[in-house]
This record gives sequence, structure tokens and C-alpha cells, in this order.
Amino acid sequence: MKYLKNAFELYINSSIHVSLAVVAFTLVSIFEHDLEVDKNLILFIFFASITGYNFVKYAGIAKLYHLSLATNLRLIQIFSLFCFVAMIFFASKLDINVLIATGIMGVFTLLYALPVFGGEKNLRSLPGIKIFIIAVVWAGSTVVIPLINAEKVLGIDLIVDFLQRLMLVVVLTLPFEIRDLEYDNEHLGTIPQKLGVFMTKVFGSVLIFIILCADLFQRSFNSTEFLSLLIMLVISGFFLWGSEMKQGRFYSSFWVEALPIMYLGLYLLFRFFLPQIPF
Repeated sequence: MKYLKNAFELYINSSIHVSLAVVAFTLVSIFEHDLEVDKNLILFIFFASITGYNFVKYAGIAKLYHLSLATNLRLIQIFSLFCFVAMIFFASKLDINVLIATGIMGVFTLLYALPVFGGEKNLRSLPGIKIFIIAVVWAGSTVVIPLINAEKVLGIDLIVDFLQRLMLVVVLTLPFEIRDLEYDNEHLGTIPQKLGVFMTKVFGSVLIFIILCADLFQRSFNSTEFLSLLIMLVISGFFLWGSEMKQGRFYSSFWVEALPIMYLGLYLLFRFFLPQIPF
């Protein structure tokens, strides 16, 4: 049991779980736009997500404690190096336009983690901006990049999908901000710090309503895309309203981050096993 627990924690802490969530969102976008699944792109996004997340989380720690890293942190460091090499390998198989777009996302990631604004300031430390940087990178990586890779025209549908995904990522990030409320510095200006826990949940609920309305304008209410998104939003709302400052250790880091994976599962279920849903 101890080994299973350690393996599970390593799975979470090495960013495999959150990277699978990014891939899940990407696949939903690919299926919704009837694009061909490009394995090189999917693997690139997976390894790039692990590399980026682990860089943001552990770069400072590794620098300070490189001579006395804990066993798991050493494993994560080695694993991240492997993922970086794999990312470069699959990047070499992608079109230059995709690389330019992912390069922009990479710049955001670097600016988010590195103190490039003088002193210790980075995008992460700028008041009120942290959650939206995360949302922009997620939405860009999982909506824009797959369409660029497929050489699709970037029209109004893309803008709507991008904004929907951005708002959904904000909703999924709110439980993390509520959890971290007592630990975050006041100058960060997170949404819970500005609005309080209750109004943060109201804010997230308003975003869920906007996402739902935007999707109704795009699709039929009995389409597989709308039904899977509807269930995703309802469950996201439950997790949002159930989140507190004192929450279970894996409430956000596992269950909330598993919601995009569940979303993909629902989409595939409705698309391939329930092609015509009676009403």
C-alpha cells in the first residue's frame, strides 16, 4: 500500500495527471472540429505540458537544494529531462506555424516563472493576472494549436471556442485559488482575495452560465458536443461550490484536474456509443 501511495503521489507531483488533462482538452477540440488526430502533436503537447509544469513548480527548488534533493524530486528532475528531450523530438515533426504558436505559449510560461520584471517579479506575481495567464496558455494550447496544425481557417468559431475554453479553465482553477487563499501573498490579488470565497463561487457560476449560453448559440441542445459539455459544466459547478480553504489533499490536484479527462470520456461515449439520443 505504501508503494502504491508513493506511486500515486509521484504521478500527481510529476505533472503526468495535469498533462493528461491538457491532452484530453486537445482531443475534445480535435473531435469537435472533425480534425485528424496527429499523434506527433498529441505527444508533443503531453511532453511539453510536463516540461512546462515541472519547470514552473520545481526550477527554484532544484536550484536551492540540488545537492540534497529528495528521492522523488530527483526522479521528477530526471523524468522532466526525459520529457524535454521527447518534446524536442516530437517538435521536430511539426509544422513551423505550430512551433511559432507553441513558442508563444512557451514565452508565457517562462515569463510566468522567471523573475524578468526586476527583483523577484514575474507574471505569476503581478496582481490579478495569474489565473488568466494559465487560462490563456491552456486555451491556446488545446484550441488554437490543433487548428493551426490542421491548417484550418481561424474564424469566429475559433474565437468562441477559445473564449469558452479560457473561461472553463478559469472555473477549474478557482478551487485551487480557494485552497491557496491562506497561503498566497495578499499582493497577488487572486479572485478569492478580491471577492471572497462565496462571491468567487458566484463568479465561477456566472462563467459556467456564459459558456453554456455560448454553446447553445453554436450547437443543437441534443448534440453530443453540447450534452457532454453540459455534464462537464454541472460537475465543475459541484466541485466549485464544494471547494473550501480546508479541502482534501487531492480534491483539486486530482479530482478537479481529472474533469477534462472525464469530459473527453463523456464526449467519446456520446459520439460513438449513443449516436442518436432520444428526447
